[in-house]
Amino acid sequence: MRAIPLALAIIAALLGAHAASAQDLSRAKPEDLGFSSERLERITKIFREDAAHGKAPGFVLLIARHGKLGYFEAIGALNPETNAPMTGDAIFRIYSMTKPITQVAAMLLYEEGRITLDEPIAKYLPQFKDIKVGIEKADPAGGQPTLDLVPAQRPILIHDLMRHTSGLTYGDFGDLLVKKAYNDAGLTKGDFDNAEFADRLAKLPLAFQPGTTWDYGHSTDILGRLIEIVSGKSLYRFEKERLLDPLDMKDTSFYVNDPTKQNRVAEPFKDDRTFGIDAEFNDPRVAGKWEAGGDGMVGTATDYARFLQMLLSGGALDGKRYLGPKTIAYMTADHLGNVIVPGPYYLPGPGYGFGLGFAVRLDQGVSPRMGNPREYDWGGVGGTYFWVDPREDMFVVFMMQSPRQRLHYYALIRDMIYAALVN
Repeated sequence: MRAIPLALAIIAALLGAHAASAQDLSRAKPEDLGFSSERLERITKIFREDAAHGKAPGFVLLIARHGKLGYFEAIGALNPETNAPMTGDAIFRIYSMTKPITQVAAMLLYEEGRITLDEPIAKYLPQFKDIKVGIEKADPAGGQPTLDLVPAQRPILIHDLMRHTSGLTYGDFGDLLVKKAYNDAGLTKGDFDNAEFADRLAKLPLAFQPGTTWDYGHSTDILGRLIEIVSGKSLYRFEKERLLDPLDMKDTSFYVNDPTKQNRVAEPFKDDRTFGIDAEFNDPRVAGKWEAGGDGMVGTATDYARFLQMLLSGGALDGKRYLGPKTIAYMTADHLGNVIVPGPYYLPGPGYGFGLGFAVRLDQGVSPRMGNPREYDWGGVGGTYFWVDPREDMFVVFMMQSPRQRLHYYALIRDMIYAALVN
């Protein structure tokens, strides 16, 4: 275990709130928002102890209710190699927390009538017109299974990209032969843009027939390319103009190009940088061409808080409307129905379905984690996590860079925050 001095953790905690004023979320006493300060302090204590004992480098946790901050702390180390203290404006690799931003960007086009969700993606990406599905065939002699390629029974729809039923998968976890084919093809190797990535992916088989199975994968990356084609702009330019700049998400981007910001990038431990087969932490200070709509962004807790407050407020913030409230309700409804979910992967499990970019809570109980029906959430493989609970008028942003500890803290903070909500 690594030891980060307790004094450092305490100093970092005191620095935690300095970024909040820039994001226009005023601070309120926890009791005024229905929280117990004493119970929230239990979270702070655990973070301080865990940082001091090297369980994870550092943490930023932000809790907002009724449009105000009830808790915002930065604890531990920003960089465990230099012992630089964690700060409230630390920049994190948010990985799959990129997906909801890309989904909202696509829904801007949807509301303008520029796309409909029942359209085949081949209308915009013709290379996906005749894509094949990989079916594993057992060897009667007991040898290794082989991959049989068969035609897709129906086209991939835009709706499939948004709810992960396209058949497009990830190659860095799981043991399906299609996933192995992704890795063997070097799908994510080299320097390429969204257009080239779509071309690469279209040459590989689907893992499942479109519309039949929820399978976490590159669907949102292809959605990002579709946004580029429909908008006529790069994904980042479109999101910057339509979402990031208007929402004042000034530190959210695909790369940290500004040298004055690069010392704010949070880092994991050296031996905690891997999160899948041939997949490990990138360096966002080194810019590339790929603007991965599924997992490519970096940002701060306060930036993401602006995004979530807009969603919680029904699609509007500070007098500007981004999406209509009916669109938000549609996105955060369950879109799976009887779709097969073959394994746990990243779906939160019992009591949850999946909407357009988020896991959505269906039941008060069932799940081993506390929560309410209608809440929606998602996380990044590097250790970041959020959820929005409309019933409580509350959202939470958690930032950390530790792949191996992420599931532990996802459950821990959720249970402890609801336990602290006493009114």
